[in-house]
Amino acid sequence: MTRSPRLLLALAAVAVAFAAADTYVVVLALPDMMGSVGIPIDQLQRAAPIVSGFLLGYVAMLPLIGRIADLRGRVPVLVVALAVFALGSLVTALAYDMPTLVSGRFLQGVGGGGLVPATLALVADLYPVERRGVPLGVVSAVQELGSVIGPLFGALVLAVADWRAIFLVNLAVGLVLAAAIRDLGGRAASAGERIETRGRFDYLGLLLALVTLLTGALVFVEPSQLMRDLTWGQLFIPVVGDGRWLTPLGLVAIGALLLLVLRCATARRPLFDVVDWVRSMREADVVGALLLALALAGVILAFATADPKVQVFSDQGLWYLLGSALATIAFVLHLRRSAAPLVPRGALRRTPAWGSMLVSFFIGAALIAALIDIPLFARTTVYASSQLMAALVLVRFLVALPVGAVVGGFLTRSLPVGVVTAIGMFLAAAAFLLMTRWGIDSIDDVSATLPLLLGGFGFGLALAPVNAAVLASTDDDVHGLASAFVVVARMVGMLVGISALTTIGLRRYYAEQADLPTAREVCEGKTRCAEFTDLLQVAGIAQEHTVFTGAAVCAAVAGVLALVLFRTAATRSVATGDLLRSSG
Repeated sequence: MTRSPRLLLALAAVAVAFAAADTYVVVLALPDMMGSVGIPIDQLQRAAPIVSGFLLGYVAMLPLIGRIADLRGRVPVLVVALAVFALGSLVTALAYDMPTLVSGRFLQGVGGGGLVPATLALVADLYPVERRGVPLGVVSAVQELGSVIGPLFGALVLAVADWRAIFLVNLAVGLVLAAAIRDLGGRAASAGERIETRGRFDYLGLLLALVTLLTGALVFVEPSQLMRDLTWGQLFIPVVGDGRWLTPLGLVAIGALLLLVLRCATARRPLFDVVDWVRSMREADVVGALLLALALAGVILAFATADPKVQVFSDQGLWYLLGSALATIAFVLHLRRSAAPLVPRGALRRTPAWGSMLVSFFIGAALIAALIDIPLFARTTVYASSQLMAALVLVRFLVALPVGAVVGGFLTRSLPVGVVTAIGMFLAAAAFLLMTRWGIDSIDDVSATLPLLLGGFGFGLALAPVNAAVLASTDDDVHGLASAFVVVARMVGMLVGISALTTIGLRRYYAEQADLPTAREVCEGKTRCAEFTDLLQVAGIAQEHTVFTGAAVCAAVAGVLALVLFRTAATRSVATGDLLRSSG
């Protein structure tokens, strides 16, 4: 393999890690983001769209992006995904109200999510089946490394600057990576992704793009120095009605954008080849993709907008799920009638292909319990007054995860992927069972490190084999689509898992509380109030133990399914049995 494809894959992996970090960077920046759009800190539920908007963009559009990567090529999709991610970062950084903030996060989700299936498919393009394990493990490792880097990156930026600086850094890094990948893609002939660069550059398109960006940014920011100026301030006064986009400056931005779209649709070599991308979307079955996106959106909104303390899904959840069911029926009917459907007929017919999605669902359901409930356990016990210290407990789990991902990729060279996946998930299940024995002071004890490291390593061990199974069991021309469905399955599993496990845990919590006297009956003195607080703490620990038990069951189910469903996944050039027989 030449140097350029290896470097190309390395840059794609860096892009995946950076986009994954953005998923978690909001954890620390969310209070400041809420304040910037006028949401009080005590109304956290109103900020849910900031998180769910990113998640919706990340998951709902993945199948369409994966299919376009199969039809158009991996590198063009990587470049455009980074460009969309950068645009979303810019909109988020300049956001002045909730709709613009959520729109920016949605675009970030679309761009960040699009990087994953294209990168996994790129691995399949560059490596034969028997050598994919390690690079798939590396990609999985850097993706999970984002969960460690994200909060640390956010904390570092917030220590010296405003929250908007986080997304301005995202903008710069996204554009640099897009340019580098585009350049390498033009030289990596062995990857089959040569990008045409001949012809005159579209300077008019560039000028229109710059005018759109400049005037649009001014509309977003509304600099006080310009608005107070007698001359320049006229540009910010609405021509008719109300709203900043009805000002002269806003109308110029809208007009420049429309001219840019027209230019890109009519020029021989436009700055952005809109016509070609629209054609690719049609070929990828945009109607089917939208129906599937609606089905996924219903599930996401039903669970992501719920308050897990009191409900499995939100008050409107039944309506969301009903809409999701109707969209699913329409999607299935569309697939049967379409001449070129989003999911080609028979694309996922092999057992390991659809089995990877089922296994990935249960992995996600178990993994989310670790990501959410380990810090919650720390808050319930020894770090009740420090959210930061409680979050740092999870670092031991997260550090072991990418290590396990690389080791899992290496083991797929010599062991069946079902066995490697099962080992990883059984280790994770054992780790959760050990966590059910944690007491009030266990987090501070050295013994707590073992289940944290064991759980992170186990989950990491399973990531590469699942990807290897789906890539080995699908044709080359649907690798992007298949990889996208595996990611979608895991994300949906995380949403359903956290809602279901939290609800089960709360039932245990309320059962433990049932025999407790009320605070008014007990709190006649400080000592007795302290005793009552300790009793509540015990009830909280019982709740987390129940969640850990449920997560152990999900992990064990994933391991058993992997053993059964991955038996025919041909991920090695020579099967182990054949190798032993040939050696006598």
